[in-house]
Amino acid sequence: MDINKYQTMTEAKRKSKLSVFIVDNQPLYRQAIRQVLQENMEVIGESGLKSDIWSTIEGILPDIVLIDVGLPLLNGFDITRQIAIRCPGVAVVMLSPSPDDDQLFQAIKSGAVAFAGKDISADKLMAVLDKVGQGEYPINDSLLDRPSAAKKVLQLFHDLSLMGKDVESLMTPLSPRETEILRYIAEGNSNKRIAYALGIGEQTIKNHITSIMRKLNANDRTHAVVLAMRKGWLNLDDILDTALEAELPL
Repeated sequence: MDINKYQTMTEAKRKSKLSVFIVDNQPLYRQAIRQVLQENMEVIGESGLKSDIWSTIEGILPDIVLIDVGLPLLNGFDITRQIAIRCPGVAVVMLSPSPDDDQLFQAIKSGAVAFAGKDISADKLMAVLDKVGQGEYPINDSLLDRPSAAKKVLQLFHDLSLMGKDVESLMTPLSPRETEILRYIAEGNSNKRIAYALGIGEQTIKNHITSIMRKLNANDRTHAVVLAMRKGWLNLDDILDTALEAELPL
């Protein structure tokens, strides 16, 4: 797919209603959220906090999943982590009845893009979801109001740097599959050619590319490659190796 066509599709999606899936153990709360969102967004499903709910989400791929932290067992964090791994194009927004610094820290580590209390007003919730729909990470702003959580995140950055790990990738890491796809993009391959090389469907490739764009805050495919190279996630040798090994149809 050429860059202009991709940009057109991305812009069209931005103008369409965001699709949302709600995960919460309280049916009445799910109904209230649905009523709040349905005028401006498309609620395409809802569920309780089931450990395998990611499989349902993987099948419908909403833009956003709203999920409760799951007190007292905190299983919402485990579910969020599974969604982040298995459905990289889906943004997870976590809600808590009693948000605190530890929960915010766990939400960040689980891969959530936003975190708020369940007493959030309808207007503020809509504003958060709109930001998420535009590829932003409101969870980073939450740290400004919670210095204790910010200190823990900074300490984690420090520990990772001492271990020689990339601290920039903590908040929005590219998965191994996303990095692999980005290498093919860097070589100028179309979605069809990448899908053929990896033995997966074109729609899956598109989902991964959407996730890559969101994580890198990139304007287009070329911009994503440049940003990834700046961060050290791609290098010229990787790109050349991919080109030499790929035997793809036109």
